[in-house]
Amino acid sequence: MFKTYLMLVFWVSALWPQLLLAQTSPTRFTPTLPATETLKQLNQGGFIFFLRHGPSDSSKPDQVPVDLTDCSTQRPLSDEGRTQMQQLGAQLPLLIPNITQIYSSPLCRAIDTIELVLPNHTYTIDDYLVYVAALTTEEKQPIIARTRELLATPPQAGENHLLVAHGPNLVEVMDYFPTEGALIIFKPAPQKLGFEYLGTIELDDWSSLISTME
Repeated sequence: MFKTYLMLVFWVSALWPQLLLAQTSPTRFTPTLPATETLKQLNQGGFIFFLRHGPSDSSKPDQVPVDLTDCSTQRPLSDEGRTQMQQLGAQLPLLIPNITQIYSSPLCRAIDTIELVLPNHTYTIDDYLVYVAALTTEEKQPIIARTRELLATPPQAGENHLLVAHGPNLVEVMDYFPTEGALIIFKPAPQKLGFEYLGTIELDDWSSLISTME
């Protein structure tokens, strides 16, 4: 039932990415690079990472209606985005070698991102990580709640978790619209409303950050 409803509302979302970017990206949230001390601790586990799917092809918007089981009806990763995600797949394990749980939006651009970055890793498709922009305030609530739950749930000792989803979802959680391919670092923190933001790694940041850790 939930998936059927999503197919009906995606006609709004076909034009939403450009509109949302224009409205939310300027000043609501200022991302920062993670501190060196944070980077040194990533391989010890205990972190939650939110990866916005890779750069997509805006000339091929989600169709009306979108079919969550048919990638041809959805906005795909661009050719450049696919290449960038493969490059990220070579870089990410150098800083974060111990991702044990991956949760993905059901949209193909999120799933494709996982399969390019971590091709040999299993993952769980979570319907409540779906693209949230076209939903009403009431309809967004279970998706926001699920995202908060995953960000606030501590991994097992020595483990890290990864969520792969969409920019508008993080806007709803913390007024932050990340760029495509950005990796946002969180740590569960009950004393800080469930989780703490520790920094963002943009696609262009990886090489320099890795070099500082060598």
